[in-house]
Amino acid sequence: MDSELIFELVSSSPEETEKAGAEFAGMINGEKFPGFPCVIALCGDLGAGKTVFVRGMASVLCPGARVRSPTYTVVNEYRGELPLYHFDMYRINGRDDLYSIGFDDYLDKGICAIEWSEKIPFALPEKHFRVSLSEQTGERRLIRAERITGS
Repeated sequence: MDSELIFELVSSSPEETEKAGAEFAGMINGEKFPGFPCVIALCGDLGAGKTVFVRGMASVLCPGARVRSPTYTVVNEYRGELPLYHFDMYRINGRDDLYSIGFDDYLDKGICAIEWSEKIPFALPEKHFRVSLSEQTGERRLIRAERITGS
């Protein structure tokens, strides 16, 4: 798959990770990527900062939203000018599970931020954004955002 690097940075705190999420939301919600599908595949280990990054996105897209991990609900919806759908695919085990939550119905309704997206590579659109968060040491995280443009 072809990709284009949007940014790469090192975050030293949850506040910096949240700020990176806010800046990313400003980019995808602006005119830099018009018409590009708004599916964000978030990758990273447990505790890497995926939900914190989405909290930053929501601060721009859905001001006032109380962002929490969708671990047990699978999807949280936040209302804004464009709705933000925050998924957690950790407990998803295949196409049947995705079908049962109506995953495909969300893809064209707003912005979809998908934690543990590596569990559903078969369900991601060919064109999407990928944000990888990886722990460096302690609070430090490497955050890499890419636009996946297909094959």
